[in-house]
Amino acid sequence: MDIDAKKLNDIAALMEAHGLSRVRLAEEDGPVIELERMSAPMVGVAAVPEASVVAAPVVPTPSPALEGAADDSIADSAPLDMASAVEVNAPMVGVFYVAPSPGAEPFVKKGSRVRRGDTLCVIEAMKLMNEVTAEVDGEIVDVCANDGDLVEYGCCLMKIAADEEA
Repeated sequence: MDIDAKKLNDIAALMEAHGLSRVRLAEEDGPVIELERMSAPMVGVAAVPEASVVAAPVVPTPSPALEGAADDSIADSAPLDMASAVEVNAPMVGVFYVAPSPGAEPFVKKGSRVRRGDTLCVIEAMKLMNEVTAEVDGEIVDVCANDGDLVEYGCCLMKIAADEEA
């Protein structure tokens, strides 16, 4: 099957111009060609529109791992500033999973403390499990997707109240 590179480039340009992410071309009794345009990976943190910012303070709850610690400063800390919460966005289209396998404990849940590089969830895409990791140290303040949900590229999976840099 010979594919004309110019024809493919023309189709790709049309996809870009019309905001299409997938095209299927089929000829009667001929080959079927499917093209899918993947978005570039996100760099940094996406800006949250002003109207969607939740300004209500959230009182942090210590995680079980920190109970009994000699430093009680967490209980006395100021409310979390939700306006500065960092969104964890889906790096690809796929199925969102909170745990490494069915029935296993979730990687994180609301109130969990995370460090940069910790696994937050996995997204299954094309039968591959892709780990999504924390880009900041902080506390999970919201999990925005449900286990087993199909997520789109760039959608908010969870929010982290980032620790203040010392």
